[in-house]
Amino acid sequence: MSRPLSRRNFISAAAAVSATALLPKRLFSVASTANASSVTRRVTVRADSEVGVVRPEFHGHFVEHLGSCVYGGLWVGKNSRLPNIVGYRKQAVEYLKDLGVPVLRWPGGCFADDYHWRDGIGPAAKRPRRVNIHWGDYVEDGSFGTHEFIGLCRLLGAQPYLAGNVGSSTPHELRDWIEYCNYPSGSTLSDERAANGSPEPFRVRYWGVGNESWGCGGNMRPEEYARLYRDFAVYCREFGGTELFLVASGPSGDDTRWSRGLMDGLGWERPQGVSMHYYTGGEDLSTSFSRDHLNEQLAIYAKVEESIIHQRAVLDSYEHGGDVGLVLDEWGVWDRIPEEDEKRYGKLWQQSTMRSAVAAGLGLNIFNRQADKLYMCNIAQMVNVLQSLLVTDGPEGEHCVRTTTYYAFSLFKPHRAKTAVRVEAEAPAPLGLSVSASRSDKELVVTFVNPHHDSDLQVECAIKEGNVSDGKAQILHDPDWNAFNSFDNPDRVVPKQHPISTKESRVELELPRLSVATVVMSIR
Repeated sequence: MSRPLSRRNFISAAAAVSATALLPKRLFSVASTANASSVTRRVTVRADSEVGVVRPEFHGHFVEHLGSCVYGGLWVGKNSRLPNIVGYRKQAVEYLKDLGVPVLRWPGGCFADDYHWRDGIGPAAKRPRRVNIHWGDYVEDGSFGTHEFIGLCRLLGAQPYLAGNVGSSTPHELRDWIEYCNYPSGSTLSDERAANGSPEPFRVRYWGVGNESWGCGGNMRPEEYARLYRDFAVYCREFGGTELFLVASGPSGDDTRWSRGLMDGLGWERPQGVSMHYYTGGEDLSTSFSRDHLNEQLAIYAKVEESIIHQRAVLDSYEHGGDVGLVLDEWGVWDRIPEEDEKRYGKLWQQSTMRSAVAAGLGLNIFNRQADKLYMCNIAQMVNVLQSLLVTDGPEGEHCVRTTTYYAFSLFKPHRAKTAVRVEAEAPAPLGLSVSASRSDKELVVTFVNPHHDSDLQVECAIKEGNVSDGKAQILHDPDWNAFNSFDNPDRVVPKQHPISTKESRVELELPRLSVATVVMSIR
C-alpha cells in the first residue's frame, strides 16, 4: 500500500496477495540476501543544533477492545488459573513495566464510539453484555472497564488517555465521565466512584473527543465534526485541579483537506491536540513477506515523515495553531492476517518480525527527528493486535512473548527526555540509512536503522561540536527478515552487544542489512 488507510477499510483494500507471498519464506528472506553487498555511509551528528525534547509520550501505546488485546491478552480475570495480578496477566505486566509505558490510550479506536462508560463500572456480574459491532460481533461482558484500565495504568506507571464517544453519545455522557474520574469527592458521581472502590480521583488529563470521525467514528465531514467538537468541548471541564488535554479527531494520514476543514470549523475554539492516524500497510502475511513488498512497506515511512511536516504546517498556519499539539495516536504496520490465526487467537492477531522491528525503528527515528512537531505517539497496539509489543496464546494460554517490536522500543528508551539534535545522512530517503540522535549534558545517543535487505553498511559518523568516548552499542538483527519470536522460540531475535569504535569526534560501526542499533556515548 502506498497510502494510509482507516482500520475499518484496510482489510478489504489489501485483499489481493501476490503468488510470491505464498512461497516458502526462506526463498525470499535468506536466499535472496546471501550475496549482500557492503556500502559505506557517512553521517554527521550536529550535537549543538537542537530540534526539541524527545518526549517520553512519543513511546506511547494503545489498547482497544479488539480481538485478544484486552481479554486474554492483558486481562485474564481474577479467577484465572494463569498467574495474574488481580486479573492482569502477570507476565505482561512485568514485561511492560521493564520497558516503561509513558501513556496508554483506551478503549479505542473504533470501539470507543460505540462504548458507553457506565457499562464498565460497578459489580462485574451486573455489567451489561454488549455486542462489539466493529470487531467480530462478539459479546463484551464489560469486566474490563474504567477502574480496571486505571488500575493497569497505575501498575505500569502510565498516564491514562481516554477516548470519548462522540459518534453515538452525547456531550452530557462525556462530561459525566470526566467528573466520575476526576472530581475529588462530594458529588453523586465521585461518591459512586468511591463506592466502586476508588475514593481517590483518577486525575485523567488526556481525553480524546471522538476517534476517526471521518470513518468508523461517525463518517462525518470535517465541518460536521468541528461543530460536534465544540458542542462536546464546552462541557469538558476541569475538576479537582486536573487540567485537561483534549484531543480532536484529525486526519487519516496526510489529508490536509480534513485538517483545514476541522480548523476552519472550530473557529476560535482550539483543542490542546489534534490526532492523525497513519498505518503502513503490507500485502503479505506477516511472516512471509516478499522482498518487493518489504521494500514497498518500509518506503512508506518517508511519506509518514512528510505527513507529520505537512500536518504541523497546517496547524501552525492558524492563529494560535502553534499551541495545538500534533498527536499520532495510531501508527504501525498492518499486514495481511491469516484467517487461521484470527480463529485461534482473535481478530487482527499479528506476529511481529525482523521487518516489523525495522519499521518500528524507522518510525521512532522520525519522531526524534521531528521532535519539535509532535506531542504524543501511540503504536497500535500493545498486545496481540497489529504491531504489538507482546503476543499471547489466548485467555487460557500460558505463553506471553516479547516481540521484535518490543525490543525495538527498548533500543530507543535511552532517547527519552533528552534533546534531539540534527542529523545529516547520505541518501536519507525513502530507503536510505535512517538515523536520529539526542543528547543530555553528558550523554549522546544515536540510533541507526538499516532498511536495506541486500546491503550491509559501514557507518562513519562524525560528531560536530562534541567529543565522544566510552561508547556502547546494542543491535537487533536477524539475517531472515521474516524471523520472529515464537511461543516455541521466544528469544530468537533479541538485542545483543555490538562492537563500535569511538575516537574523539567520530564513531564507526558495521550495520548489517535490516537491523536497528543504538549507540550510547559520553560526550563533552
